[in-house]
Amino acid sequence: MTPLSSDQHLFQLFGRFFLLDAPSGSLMALDEEAYLVLTGQRPASAEVAEEIETLKAQGLLQPDPLSTAPPEQMGNKRLKALCLHVAHDCNLRCTYCFAGGGTFGGGRQRMMASVARGALDLLLRESGPIKQLEVDFFGGEPLLALDTVKDAVAHGRQQAAALGKRINFTLTTNAVLLDPPALAYLNEQGISLVLSLDGRPATHNRFRPDAGGAGSYERATRGILPAIQSRHDTNYYVRGTFTRANLDFCADVKHLLSLGITRLSLEPVVCAPDAGYAIREEDLPVIEAEYEKLADLYLECARSGRGFVFFHFEVDLDRGPCPAKRLSGCGAGQRYLAVTPDGELYPCHQFVGRPEYLMGDLQSGIVRPDLTEAFNSADIWHKNGCLQCWARYFCGGGCHANAVLRHGDLSQPDAAGCRLLRKRLECALAIKAIQAETD
Repeated sequence: MTPLSSDQHLFQLFGRFFLLDAPSGSLMALDEEAYLVLTGQRPASAEVAEEIETLKAQGLLQPDPLSTAPPEQMGNKRLKALCLHVAHDCNLRCTYCFAGGGTFGGGRQRMMASVARGALDLLLRESGPIKQLEVDFFGGEPLLALDTVKDAVAHGRQQAAALGKRINFTLTTNAVLLDPPALAYLNEQGISLVLSLDGRPATHNRFRPDAGGAGSYERATRGILPAIQSRHDTNYYVRGTFTRANLDFCADVKHLLSLGITRLSLEPVVCAPDAGYAIREEDLPVIEAEYEKLADLYLECARSGRGFVFFHFEVDLDRGPCPAKRLSGCGAGQRYLAVTPDGELYPCHQFVGRPEYLMGDLQSGIVRPDLTEAFNSADIWHKNGCLQCWARYFCGGGCHANAVLRHGDLSQPDAAGCRLLRKRLECALAIKAIQAETD
């Protein structure tokens, strides 16, 4: 029998066996005999051989035609999203903050309304025929510049409507300043919320103190809980960070669930490798086991009618990411830009403050076409190892900022990040296959 190629991924989880065909996105649950045959541990019976040949005849289990050459067109690369840094300032001083306490290596400042308007005008102009656009108010803490946010939303909606377009707004906040008037405005405007909470009080307070060193858990939850209740469990995510200080992060998920939070994400910390809280190579097996524990909790809660949404387990094999994202990731430096309070343009929020990645500004436009080309080329054909990875179409080559942080090179993905992504994806796929059996 012809062996499977690297375009097919066999794995087992929860005592079950699965096969993903990466090119087609087809996911199959296998019995043990088929799994042993496909892994070369047992010769194929006539029945199994016939089933495998039928799958191949249906166009599954075939080599990927894109593994040798990229398509001529990889989707629209027009600008479609902005990250507006309305505040390079923050009321917290999170230890692991990649933005250096919200300043991104500079002084504390807020974005003027005129700069925000100019950024939105740039987005509307450069997006061409794209109708659905995205803007994230970011910081630092964007609620420190709520007046600028309000002006930008009004301007953006008015100008977009005149062009037959729509801007979806999101605001990322630590929620400490999310008081009733601010929440009422955000709800009235339908602005999506990303709310920062790391989990258990001790977990959160350890790395998310305020400027005076006091923990922020109580104040954050005072803002978060009314917000999610007012939204009837929609249009928000609670996002946390885990470090090597809480590798048992499934316990943090359980704590968030106990608060009534059912839309959440926990992300591994992104930091310099020598930081004391950085994820280390020896931590990876522990984290992988924790993801399995979390997947088991996900299934258990779903079966008991207490289901929740965990961002990394929500995989859509039918529609999935758009072609451009499947092939080249998030679109940083091409479809997505970050704008600083001074109107400087960077590939994404994680590159802000690094002069070598300054692409231009609102007055001059893009003045570094070499950077544009570098990010355009940072796709699965130009990143080391991506074409040999079964998960390539789910990440598009991984985070550019992580690649640069770890290796100083856009073409060299962060190996630890890739490994954890593949584990999360295996868990997500197993969940999907198991739940499909009961639908």
